[in-house]
Amino acid sequence: MNIKFEFDIYHDDYQRAGSASSEIKKYLAQIGLSPKLIRKIVISSYEAEMNVVIHSFGGKLKIEIEDNHISLTSVDTGPGIENIDLALTEGYSTASQKVREMGFGAGMGLPNMKKNSDTFEIESSPKGSIVKLSWVIV
Repeated sequence: MNIKFEFDIYHDDYQRAGSASSEIKKYLAQIGLSPKLIRKIVISSYEAEMNVVIHSFGGKLKIEIEDNHISLTSVDTGPGIENIDLALTEGYSTASQKVREMGFGAGMGLPNMKKNSDTFEIESSPKGSIVKLSWVIV
């Protein structure tokens, strides 16, 4: 099995925010993954999706499903993460007041992605950020 999905994610699109993660969840359930693994992947994909909506100029969420491995990659354009170590601190957020008033931007995005994935990699520059996550299917 080698299945790939790619979703366009738009800055400030709170209307469709979370829809990519919902599609991912439906598909993972259809192929019979354990609810525990699905939960971890969907928490991570939702956090990645929301980070693109909130903090970037837009980007893509990609998932690749293989027999024993799942990888999820979030790629976005600017402005990047100024201090990755600080951004990985639970509760630290650069979200605007407007975003927080909508109930988002609590500073748990990257920490939740790291906590719920088997591997976590992040790179960022003023041109954008790439977050790579993966899980082993047992």
